[in-house]
Amino acid sequence: MSTRRPPAQLSRRERQILDVLYQRGPSTAAEIQAGLPDTPGYSAVRALLRILEDKGHIRHQERGARYVYTPKVSLEKARRSALAHMIQTFFDGSPEQAMTALLDASAGDLSGEELDRLAELIAKARKEGR
Repeated sequence: MSTRRPPAQLSRRERQILDVLYQRGPSTAAEIQAGLPDTPGYSAVRALLRILEDKGHIRHQERGARYVYTPKVSLEKARRSALAHMIQTFFDGSPEQAMTALLDASAGDLSGEELDRLAELIAKARKEGR
């Protein structure tokens, strides 16, 4: 039995804040606020930043009189975690079902080079899996 806690769920606005941090890098509350759609008030942004810190998603450093916020995990690690959660939630834990859905949704949008690269990755996975 796993002792890992499931990741704390994020609200839409919390995800938007993380998106801003991943896009812009270290940012103050005012900079984050400026990057959000349907701009919330400054107090709301500060409250959400505290919540994200409490959930363990971001941290801050004091720079003069300002707090500068950064994500605690790299974008690549966050992507892998989100993808694993999505596969578990929507595809019964099956990477095959997830890949099939992705290919069905974007087959016409993939170039020959992209399809070749996917074929190479599948061949590599097959070889390493044995």
